[in-house]
Amino acid sequence: MKIRLALRLARVMVHLVAGLATCALAFPLVSRGGRERLTRRWSRKLLALCRVTVEQLPGAPVLEHALIVANHVSWLDIFVINALHPCRFVAKAEIRAWPVLGWLAAGAGTVFIARGNRRELRHIFKGLVLVLEQGERVALFPEGTTARQGEVLPFHANLFEAAIDAKVAVQPYALSYVDAAGGYHASVDYTGDTSFVDSLFTILQGDPVRARLRPLAPIAGEGAHRRELAQAAEDAVAGALRA
Repeated sequence: MKIRLALRLARVMVHLVAGLATCALAFPLVSRGGRERLTRRWSRKLLALCRVTVEQLPGAPVLEHALIVANHVSWLDIFVINALHPCRFVAKAEIRAWPVLGWLAAGAGTVFIARGNRRELRHIFKGLVLVLEQGERVALFPEGTTARQGEVLPFHANLFEAAIDAKVAVQPYALSYVDAAGGYHASVDYTGDTSFVDSLFTILQGDPVRARLRPLAPIAGEGAHRRELAQAAEDAVAGALRA
């Protein structure tokens, strides 16, 4: 078992180093479409090395240009979404400190937000509006932290204002991780004092995981109020997870 775990970990580490090289050498030279293809391929392989398969459940058509919001379960979430529909992400500053993955997220264009820094938030907000106006898809986790599977914490409304100003729709995604029996997978929960390294080892040692993503009906952003948008998106995700 220890040898098997060591081999799995070694393969993940090699793939992470390859990702760093791709961000440094390839990303500056390719188009946005090229970056998306590289991100999709790299994310799928990372998940496969962690024995995580990805499944898109029936739902609404995925918008190419929208503010994507999803419930937050695990560090896997970013890579599950990117394996299907690559996005520019907004994430909490703590992710930047993750070993290797934090560097990769930064290299892929993730925007990091420090909690309680209002000046930084205003600056980042302007950048989000610009990116959305340029036709890109931006994703964020409005709970602000991870929750236990099946639970949805209140969605913070602040960054929903970007969709209103950019006149784009908000599209919620519902994320879940299940085992072979279809129940929530115990290895994926990433709450409390669990560290990234602890979570990685738990996933590599546990049973295979099936990640499920369900795209939900878009919510018009133009002319809306950010609190109404946040509540509608929260209700949609919670309802999809209960279904």
